[in-house]
Amino acid sequence: MTVHPAFPVDGVPVPSGAAPLCVRVVDPLALSPELAAAWDALAAEASEPNPFVERWCLQSALHLLDPDRRARLVMVMGGSAGPLIGVMPLARAERYGRLPIRHVTGWAHPNHFLGTPLVRAGFEQLFWSILLGWCDAARWAQTMLHAPRLTEDGPLHRALVAAADERGGAARTVHREERALLESNLSAEAYWEAAVRTKKRKELRRQANRLAEEGAVAFRRWSADEAPGPWIDAFLALEARGWKGRAGSALACDGGTEAWFRAIVGAAAEAGKLDMRALDLDGRPLAMLVNFLCPPGGFSFKTAFDEDYARFSPGVLLQQANLDLLAEPRIAWVDSCAAPGHPMIDSVWRERRRLVWVNAPLAGRADRWRFAALTRAEDLWRRWKGAAADKGDQP
Repeated sequence: MTVHPAFPVDGVPVPSGAAPLCVRVVDPLALSPELAAAWDALAAEASEPNPFVERWCLQSALHLLDPDRRARLVMVMGGSAGPLIGVMPLARAERYGRLPIRHVTGWAHPNHFLGTPLVRAGFEQLFWSILLGWCDAARWAQTMLHAPRLTEDGPLHRALVAAADERGGAARTVHREERALLESNLSAEAYWEAAVRTKKRKELRRQANRLAEEGAVAFRRWSADEAPGPWIDAFLALEARGWKGRAGSALACDGGTEAWFRAIVGAAAEAGKLDMRALDLDGRPLAMLVNFLCPPGGFSFKTAFDEDYARFSPGVLLQQANLDLLAEPRIAWVDSCAAPGHPMIDSVWRERRRLVWVNAPLAGRADRWRFAALTRAEDLWRRWKGAAADKGDQP
């Protein structure tokens, strides 16, 4: 597909493919009912699910977590009356790591654990081509588009590479990570036995028995006929009592972050995307977790446990019960959203999700020059780090 300048949108010339297309920068708090409905429908037809870019989540994030309005909510549409093709929050960044290089980046809050845009299945390369062409012409955009946390070798990653190649500038993968993923045709019981060593399972059974001696133990799952408010209150209080509270990083430690969490969990409940679970002792939660279910995937968003009962491993016991997601017919996999090498979830979930951070150059001559200089600097840095590591390994 060859793209070329078409008509101006928001004062910026926009490339067009086989059909008239437009790019709109929209205010997420002032959406028309039609555009809001189109955004919701896009989530159900996206090539890769991402709850953090669905309307129920992103509207609250941009309002409560981006007070300086750095982010632009960009929509690619099939003409003035055509379908919504893709949605991505973008922001202008003044620095790239330690380097003063201005560029465009996919916007995400630290509590967003995936960077893929929402793109209609089958339109992935067209979306990236239109978006990159629009960035070429936008005065505020320079050097490159930095796309963090794409699923490696997923439809959107492959399409970005192809779109950049078609424009004559190869995309660069600049970082990789992998984290725990749950994906199996096994039953919950069979998966537990296959994933957890016999000795560890025996120890967990012993801990569960000892916990039962402390009082009445019960597993609960939030039901759609319940108000989510009491669950939200309990989770925030449980997290704040632990190490995150002492470190000042618990959700409740910041008013804006707490308001955002309350807003998105409530919105997830309304959208039919919420799954919350708890392990209780005498009616008091010892461990809780929040999942977002966005078929065909799920996302284990937040978890917390009572550290006074750490000797009973309540978080692991709750994760064992959480394995019943394997029986959900709509859910093929669940992303842990955990840090790489997380000691608890990595020992329970055997599969891994690989994520990549990708740079795609813009088309201007100065942009390509800066991108080439950055690429050379990164290559030199990696070679230096590799040589230093090899030297350190020598006896």
